[in-house]
Amino acid sequence: MEFTTAKKRAEELRPLLQYYTQKYFDDEQVVSDYEYDMLMKELKQIEKEYPELITKDSPTQKVGASLKKGFTKVTHEVPLQSLQDVFSIEEVEEFDEKMQKASQEYGRPLEYVVETKIDGLSAAIEYKDGKFVMGATRGNGQIGEDVTQNIATIKTVPQELKEKASLIVRGEVFIGKEDFDKLNENRLMEEQEQFANARNAAAGSLRQLDSKITKTRPLNIFIFNVQKSTNIQFETHYESLLYLERLGFNVNPVKILCKNMEEVKKAIEDIGNMRDSLDFGIDGAVVKVNDLILREKVGTTFKTPKWAVAYKYPPEKKETLLKDIVCQVGRTGAITPMAILEPAYVAGSKISKTTLHNEDYIKENDIRVGDRVIIQKAGDVIPEVVGVNKEKRDGTEKVFQMPTTCPVCGAQAVREEGEAVVRCIGIECPAKLYRSIIHFASKEAMNIDGLGESIIAELIERKLISNIADIYKLTFEDIASLKKNGKKFAQNMMNAIEESKNRDLYCLINSLGIRHVGVKLAKTLAKYYKTMENLANANYEELRMVDDVGEITAQAINEFFSQEQTIDLLEKLKTAGVNMTVQTAENQDQRFAGKTFVLTGSLNNYTREQASQIIENFGGKTSSSVSKKTDYVLAGEDAGSKLKKAQELGVTIISEEEFGKLTE
Repeated sequence: MEFTTAKKRAEELRPLLQYYTQKYFDDEQVVSDYEYDMLMKELKQIEKEYPELITKDSPTQKVGASLKKGFTKVTHEVPLQSLQDVFSIEEVEEFDEKMQKASQEYGRPLEYVVETKIDGLSAAIEYKDGKFVMGATRGNGQIGEDVTQNIATIKTVPQELKEKASLIVRGEVFIGKEDFDKLNENRLMEEQEQFANARNAAAGSLRQLDSKITKTRPLNIFIFNVQKSTNIQFETHYESLLYLERLGFNVNPVKILCKNMEEVKKAIEDIGNMRDSLDFGIDGAVVKVNDLILREKVGTTFKTPKWAVAYKYPPEKKETLLKDIVCQVGRTGAITPMAILEPAYVAGSKISKTTLHNEDYIKENDIRVGDRVIIQKAGDVIPEVVGVNKEKRDGTEKVFQMPTTCPVCGAQAVREEGEAVVRCIGIECPAKLYRSIIHFASKEAMNIDGLGESIIAELIERKLISNIADIYKLTFEDIASLKKNGKKFAQNMMNAIEESKNRDLYCLINSLGIRHVGVKLAKTLAKYYKTMENLANANYEELRMVDDVGEITAQAINEFFSQEQTIDLLEKLKTAGVNMTVQTAENQDQRFAGKTFVLTGSLNNYTREQASQIIENFGGKTSSSVSKKTDYVLAGEDAGSKLKKAQELGVTIISEEEFGKLTE
């Protein structure tokens, strides 16, 4: 990779990885472990090839993420480092070659301990004279969060050891598979949101500000390292693990002592084979040098020890039965086919349904109801069907057909040319209600001040509105009930709703959310048809005669107004007193008729909206791109590529001052 390309890519990767890391440590995973690992590996490779591109804030130079507000900060006596990830046995062998050289150089024996890499949240726990005194999260490796009260609620954390030892140990807090299922079942019964996966549930539970909540969660812990000890010294890591067991700690049960690399490879394979049978989630196998003096000689980087690597297994796959395919309607009207599966455990959680994306995905992969399908959950995010075991077909499988009507409201379901998504076009579809009202009340539509997203959500939840027209049925008491001392809020809202009835026709057209019709085209349609009735009755051929209305847009408008739901809604709005005609008197001065303007750069005397409105008032129109058909480019300060293109095409370029003279 050339330096310029590498620099640009590194600049893209750093903020992306920082965002993903922070989300992960905030217990909200937005990408799979595998995807994150591959991006991190790519950044490391770039920085290895071009060390001058390494920055202090690079994710490759940091451990963990920022701390949660509300917890006291704790400085770790011994840093809690992360591990160097590897993704192939060849990389493990390369690690072994380095350790063999170090073993020979320092005259120390070379053995390894291979352990499961628990998928949870790392913590340090301190004991003095055998008594538990403090627990802290890893945090950024140097500074963690004091979660002593929460750690104390974990049943497998001994309050007092079997010997009066003073030491700091490190462990991984997690929730077992069965416990996780029960936790989610209970939350479902209590109508609470279910946890996405066991890791997030464990992390979120340990980092609760109220330890009473933590106590209700089935947290467990495996201790895997002695960070510091004042009572006893060890020669090997394996010896320290046996000592921890004697003290009463719940030590990682999978710890395999290996004499050579062949045994290490077998241990990695064995752990991979036992993943299903383990009652806890793992995301890899950790290979550690056993001799502690050799570890000290080999040393560490700021972020990772040089004497250990974490082998990450490929994304886990499982075969299960595809029992059915049902369609789910999203808030935008997108109809998504969902696979109903015979439940299967994948990467720490039970999967019983997952998206099949769209009609094309099902056809391309020849997925049928009754198939034995392969599902994958790369990391712990969104599961997906990645294949079909066609050898197990017996002829009873059924080919799936996407519905032509919405499964929620029965309106027409449309898939436009060039798009993969099938959409419900029903304006009153309950599945779309929330998004439809947000758009209807927005500034460029009916501009109902105060009717924001949270208020809309509450109105729907309380069943005070079930369609757009119900906005105009709301009473003062309905709105006042949404807030404490909400009389002033209610009066303002009632005034805003009443004012919205008098908006110009183009606002109403735009508010309906017709596909391909934004505010600009809404103005054109309002100007051309004068009334909502004329627009609603226009046929396809008539619509095609309107400027800027192409084939797809004409079809979309025609389909929208032919729906019973649309007819019903418009009648309700008309009855409520909402304006259905053009109110803005057409300016007799049409000096810009037939002229197209493009605006670029920063304008000092006008906003973009103001300048566009002036142009439209004089019969002209605006465009977002420069072409040979452009008549004027209004260029403000810092005008960029549009100005350059206008110069190349010989388009007339005018300044704000010249624009002012043209509009006097």
